[in-house]
Amino acid sequence: MTATVRDNPAENRYEIEEDGQRVGIAVYRLDGDTIAFTHTEVDPAFGGRGLARRLVTTALDDARRRGLAVLPFCPYVRKVIAENAETYLDLVPPAQRHRFRPA
Repeated sequence: MTATVRDNPAENRYEIEEDGQRVGIAVYRLDGDTIAFTHTEVDPAFGGRGLARRLVTTALDDARRRGLAVLPFCPYVRKVIAENAETYLDLVPPAQRHRFRPA
């Protein structure tokens, strides 16, 4: 099975599809040069396969490519950033990091 992630700016979300079926989303708000991730979910039938992590890391990599600051309101996005601080923590503005400690 092949999973792909794409930004769907009309819906303000990244989507992950497996064999053409949308199985997860990462919802965001874009405000200028800041992207605020608010919610992530993957269909439970597709759980345990790393799809949520792939969705979030792809979205974070895209935010970096686009030069966006990240505000991780979503607990799962916060968790991924905390577990991969050396790769992603710099996306969160230093003055905002205290607001986004992992739960």
